[in-house]
Amino acid sequence: MSARLLTVDQVAELLGTTVRFPRRLIEERRITFVKVGRHVRIPEPAVLAYIETHTVQPIVRRFGKAA
Repeated sequence: MSARLLTVDQVAELLGTTVRFPRRLIEERRITFVKVGRHVRIPEPAVLAYIETHTVQPIVRRFGKAA
């Protein structure tokens, strides 16, 4: 496995959140994680996939056209 495993603290920093948020994602099984003994690690591709799937694209509105 060549994917880098991140700690909960590293994921929180990457997402710009508190540590509680990635821990909640793990508890609710909303993100892939690996248990190493009693420690929890999150593969970096899983974090990037989470960001990609939860990114909201802006709506392009065209003003001036009559409906």
